[in-house]
Amino acid sequence: MNLNFDPLTTDLLVYLLVFAAIVFASYSACFEHLRAPWRQVAHNKIAMASALVLSGYLLIALCDSIHFQQPLLEANGKPSRDQGGNIVYQSEAISLFDLFVKNIREKDEKTYSAPLATHYYTKENITLPDGKQVRNFPRLQYGGKHLGNQNQRFRDLVDKALRGGGLFVLWGFAIIGIFFLAKKFSTSGSSPDSPSKDGIFSGGSLVIFSLVVLFCLGVAFFISKDYHLFGTDKVGQDVFYRALKGIRTGIVIGTLTTLIMLPFAIMMGIMAGYFKGWVDDLIQYIYITLSSIPGVLLIASAILMLDVYMDTHPEKFDTIIVRSDWRLLFLCAILGVSSWTGLCRILRGETLKLREMEYVQASESLGVGHFKILWKHIVPNVMHIVLITVVLGFSSLVLAEAVLSYVGVGVDPSMESWGNMINAATLELAREPIVWWNLAAAFVFMFGLVLSANLFADAVRDAFDPRLRTR
Repeated sequence: MNLNFDPLTTDLLVYLLVFAAIVFASYSACFEHLRAPWRQVAHNKIAMASALVLSGYLLIALCDSIHFQQPLLEANGKPSRDQGGNIVYQSEAISLFDLFVKNIREKDEKTYSAPLATHYYTKENITLPDGKQVRNFPRLQYGGKHLGNQNQRFRDLVDKALRGGGLFVLWGFAIIGIFFLAKKFSTSGSSPDSPSKDGIFSGGSLVIFSLVVLFCLGVAFFISKDYHLFGTDKVGQDVFYRALKGIRTGIVIGTLTTLIMLPFAIMMGIMAGYFKGWVDDLIQYIYITLSSIPGVLLIASAILMLDVYMDTHPEKFDTIIVRSDWRLLFLCAILGVSSWTGLCRILRGETLKLREMEYVQASESLGVGHFKILWKHIVPNVMHIVLITVVLGFSSLVLAEAVLSYVGVGVDPSMESWGNMINAATLELAREPIVWWNLAAAFVFMFGLVLSANLFADAVRDAFDPRLRTR
């Protein structure tokens, strides 16, 4: 296909983070003291079940971070070309994920419809074939249109759920079988006296959980092809599609904010604890002053300044997606600048303790430079704190996006996010009849991400905390 790849700024930063994670994993694999905690995490069934859910969220976010423009098509289906023979592309870019869920994305109705419904949620005037007008619930344009009679809906839903869930479970059995066969052949040459190597799938409970997840995915995939799984919103857009699109926003907020926050926290926290004196006083003054500013007020003022700049320089933000992407990036920057103070305090206290250790004192007496001591002795001994804080802080940043979007200073209203869905649901909950599925969809997806992130963070904390590991 003739595609014009047009990556956004956040797309490049997301894949930069993926590259950094791969480099960190390769570096950790070279040292036993870094491999051992991750092996402990891998043997924690709850942690690996959470990692399975997180990997699904991350996969969707990565697919949604590959943007490109499709060519305009002529009546004969061929790409449209200008006078110079160049292909003319559409103005708005879509993502690879949009291409995968095209069947859901393009099936827009006129207005609200309940989950799995075949008719609209409100009554309208309908003209009968004989010209008589009645007030009833009109039939949806796409939801359940293949049904000849609405009485067949329950049977059709059960049939699709069983076929979709069963197919995905069979795929799961095939993947697990290949995994076990590979493991069996890889360990067939080991001696009987060697210790057993329990893999990630050493317990049947994790296998069962994986099959349950696959079954749910199969049910959702097959039903969403012909129905609106979570209904539609005010403008008729599929709520399930909006909730899936909100995954990228939540992941970007959690990861990019961490990327911006870490350099400030690590550099200033370690320098304040190691050099002490006027350096410590200056850094303490900076983060105490920053902590005294109300966070919401700081974010609101920064977002308003950005909106004014965008309105006065429209030529730099030519499309809606570029405008919303820069607002998302700016929000990550503000959150990162305002959230590094907590980790900085922790690292300062830990560095004050490490500075008095014998090996650090010996290095100073032998004439080793300060920055070499920091790199060789201080930084490696505080990285477990950094990793624990980063993993624990991810879920709080995801929740922060929802709260900020709810009060109107979060991501751009045109960007799909759980916070925008919750914000829209505030008015829908007050109408009659009540529209509850926008809030329910955002809650379900946010709950899954935050819960799995917290469970995985607990396992990482237990594995990397030296005191818990020793105990």
